[in-house]
Amino acid sequence: MQAVVLVGGFGTRLYPLTHQVPKPMLPIGHVPMIERLIQRLARGGVTHVVLALGFKPEPFIEAFPDGRCGEVELSYAVEPEPLDTGGAIRFAADAAGIETTFVVANGDVMTDLDVGALVDVHRSAGAAATIHLIGVADPSAFGVVDLVDAERGVGRISKFVEKPPPGTEPSNLINAGTYVFEPEVLELIPGGQRVSIERDTFPRLVQGGSMCGMATDDYWIDAGVPDLYRAANLDVLGGRWRHDSCDAVDPGAFVDPGATLMNTLVGAGAVIEAGTTVVDTVVLPGAFIGARAQVESSLVMGRIEADATVIEGIIGADGVVSAGDHVAFDTVPAV
Repeated sequence: MQAVVLVGGFGTRLYPLTHQVPKPMLPIGHVPMIERLIQRLARGGVTHVVLALGFKPEPFIEAFPDGRCGEVELSYAVEPEPLDTGGAIRFAADAAGIETTFVVANGDVMTDLDVGALVDVHRSAGAAATIHLIGVADPSAFGVVDLVDAERGVGRISKFVEKPPPGTEPSNLINAGTYVFEPEVLELIPGGQRVSIERDTFPRLVQGGSMCGMATDDYWIDAGVPDLYRAANLDVLGGRWRHDSCDAVDPGAFVDPGATLMNTLVGAGAVIEAGTTVVDTVVLPGAFIGARAQVESSLVMGRIEADATVIEGIIGADGVVSAGDHVAFDTVPAV
């Protein structure tokens, strides 16, 4: 089975971490986000993934020089201009020659969803499109559905509203970013044009009565924003993912025995000197934290010098917190 993975965004929500590294190449539990996603698709029966690219395609090609990620074959569809979600899906599907049932996944969604089960539900329903749904406390920031004739979380979608005003949502079930499509869905997306799958294509499928949903209570997180990206890493470390786990400190990192780490993940090439205390933090590959620094609830890609304090900070690759400085609820360098 083939899959289209949407990885063409600019990653602005995670800036400055994405200033040099595309968002899907950022690590989660020492493994690039895109690699964990492809592993999940492979468990569901996907054998070929086409990456729908638009921004910095070179790091993806360099990361998988033989065109494979594990047992999954990779190909690349580089958009000549931004085509939005629907346009990107159509462009990538055309580039890969997709002519049968296929999967689509958003590149920043991390979930334990059984993709094979979603495909089975889709085929049993005879739908043109079937999407994964998750219940959330505040659905207004997402695409929200009304699921009818539901049995064991599976039903027909009678309404799809993208980011409705708070209080107007038809349910708490949101679009969780993994879909199964028949090729006929592509016929609803004009080629070479900017098209939103959420605002244009999904409502048209709903109107035609050919869109189904499968609601689950699987682990799910949108790792495309700082707090949730950090949470996704710490959730892998804490064993909250069904299939994935990791060690706290990558073998290629150096952590002085006099440092104190609590619920913290340290990437390859990172250095943490003596006397530091680092709590609830993701220290990304190549980062530096100097002696006696105090770091809490942060994302660190750059340098924190000795005796500095960082609370809920985001330190980009070019960011430096000078010795003795105090940073709280801030980004370095500034956005």
